[in-house]
Amino acid sequence: MKDNFKKILAFFILISVSMYMFIGATNISYADDEDEKENLQVEDVLEEINASNENEAAKINDLENSKKGVTETAANTNNENLKLNSRRYAIYDRLSKRVVYGKDFDKESAMASTTKVMSAIIVLENCDNLNQEVQVNKKAAQIRGSVLGLKENDKITINDLMHGLLMRSGNDCAIELSIAIGGSTEDFVELMNEKAKEMKLKHTHFTSPHGLDNPEHYTTPEELAKITDYALKNKKFSEIVKTKNYTIHINGNAKNLKNTNEVLCSNIEGVYGVKTGFTNNAGRCLVTSVKRNNLDFIIVVLNADSRKYRAEDTIKLINFAFNNFRYINLEEKINEEFESWKNINLKRIMIEKGAKDLKAELRKNVSNDIIKEVAIRNEITFETNTITYLKAPVYKGTQIGNIAVKDGDEIIETIDIVAKEDISRKSIKNYYLLLLKYYGS
Repeated sequence: MKDNFKKILAFFILISVSMYMFIGATNISYADDEDEKENLQVEDVLEEINASNENEAAKINDLENSKKGVTETAANTNNENLKLNSRRYAIYDRLSKRVVYGKDFDKESAMASTTKVMSAIIVLENCDNLNQEVQVNKKAAQIRGSVLGLKENDKITINDLMHGLLMRSGNDCAIELSIAIGGSTEDFVELMNEKAKEMKLKHTHFTSPHGLDNPEHYTTPEELAKITDYALKNKKFSEIVKTKNYTIHINGNAKNLKNTNEVLCSNIEGVYGVKTGFTNNAGRCLVTSVKRNNLDFIIVVLNADSRKYRAEDTIKLINFAFNNFRYINLEEKINEEFESWKNINLKRIMIEKGAKDLKAELRKNVSNDIIKEVAIRNEITFETNTITYLKAPVYKGTQIGNIAVKDGDEIIETIDIVAKEDISRKSIKNYYLLLLKYYGS
């Protein structure tokens, strides 16, 4: 009887351990370039997209001499055919720092290994010597998911760990870097969250430097684009994320790395980064930076069903961005509108008992600058508002109107019109001078 009980107990223990391993596996962030379930050839994706867009591309080429015609045609055709698998996505204009197109780009979402963009920022801003060699911690060697393959006590430089982090998406690199730079993973994550607050990201929170699933680990496509835009200003980060192949050294032994970013490695025009990601909860994620001529975008896709869809959606959004958007000098347009406003409205504003005439100027926005250039789809329009009556005294900076700049129905900038100088209340002397002027004439 006791033997049977032991056998039954052993059976249940075996089942419990198996279930635990299975459930635990659902949280693993596998390496994108080692997922044997999907032997992705981006060239095949490109052929499919090119075939489906062949007619639209021909129409656009026929109109390429007319910038306005190209924009309108692209907007009317591509918008109808832009069917994406990703649940959330964004096209972010690096010049004007705004999302110009997207879906649920302000909704919080799991981000998987795209987390490592922020991890890289913290390392680069807190490490004085990237050539410093470190000894791999046991915690780093034991992490699950997408890994470089580090073992406890291995010796490797911070620089090579950074390449493993961003090119190979190594969770072991993320842990080792967090310990080397932050003293502990927990302290490093605190630095990540402090940086998010410093960047005024209200919908981003980190619980790890690698991005394995956690309900408290999230961002939005828009804020992930902002993090990436910030990171790309760092020369070292930009250099690593555009690298397709690189040789690192572990214990003095060479190891070749291939970038996990299939869109980067497919030689699509203008692509220069950035980062892949995958967990079961986040789905397939990809952040891509792409520049052609003077247009510079960050494309974010989150929660796609497969690597194929992730790449396909990214390429469609790249094509959409460059077919639909163009830059205009917004500062110049605003100044022209302001001059027109002054000619029409300044004399109409009554200053009761004001000692002198009103002068106006534009008040700079929160960033202390007007957006100088911006990517737009439609023709820019303006809406102006004006206060017609004020009572002296009027102080410098008092708002007397505003100019709203619109791209279609979207307001992309609002600039206040304010009093340029103080206007005091008329004194007895002012009235006396007025009488002299009146009767003297």
